[in-house]
Amino acid sequence: QVQLVESGGGLVQPGGSLTLSCATSGDTVDYYGIAWFRQAPGKERERVACISSPAGNTEYADSVKGRFTISRDNAKNTVYLEMNSLKPEDTAVYYCNADLGVFGDYWGKGTLVTVSS
Repeated sequence: QVQLVESGGGLVQPGGSLTLSCATSGDTVDYYGIAWFRQAPGKERERVACISSPAGNTEYADSVKGRFTISRDNAKNTVYLEMNSLKPEDTAVYYCNADLGVFGDYWGKGTLVTVSS
């Protein structure tokens, strides 16, 4: 069973920054890719960024390219999402996801990010 726990959300002004953390159980990040998704009120969940394992290749949604950076710390079993130049449209609940294929698809409970003045 894989556990994912997000943290770091909060209220930030437009143009500000936040860094989200996704703490994983065991050595999940060593072997499996991790993705960040978000879901705004009334909208479908969308993938924001992902990082592969072990290569560490990254991909980003067009809406966040150049502003968000995904990274991981294998020693801490944690994946981060650094968010800069935040916009009101970035307001959403952000979720961490580990898709282990036949071994299951796991989600955290999410952390709320609100971008507002």
